[in-house]
Amino acid sequence: MPENETWDYTLYIPNDLRAVTVCRRTLRLILTLHGLIGLVDTAELLATELVANAVRHTKGPAALRVRRTGEGVIWIGAWDTDPAPPEPPRPLDHVAELEEEGRGLALVRACAEVWGWQPSARFGKRGKFVWCELDAA
Repeated sequence: MPENETWDYTLYIPNDLRAVTVCRRTLRLILTLHGLIGLVDTAELLATELVANAVRHTKGPAALRVRRTGEGVIWIGAWDTDPAPPEPPRPLDHVAELEEEGRGLALVRACAEVWGWQPSARFGKRGKFVWCELDAA
């Protein structure tokens, strides 16, 4: 893979929890085809958490966007139709072991180089991207 190779993929999905699996498998294929197999497990975890939150907590469509910058950063973002900021992540040590919810952004914060959110629009609707970055260089 060329050192400064850049690319950008967007997968538009319906508000359906089955779409989380489609996103995870698509991301695996993208990273594998670009020679980034070492990032697949972490990237899948991050994308799963971001997309699951987008689908669970909103009523509209969503999107997964994955891109590689010229600096070797993998940017993973989930767009949803709710323009409100996400709830701040709780520290992982404050999430009860048996809780089934509330870990998503805490895992993203723990595994990504950096994460954040920004207002955005897709499908002619206001919404937001919740995103994170992994160093691929």
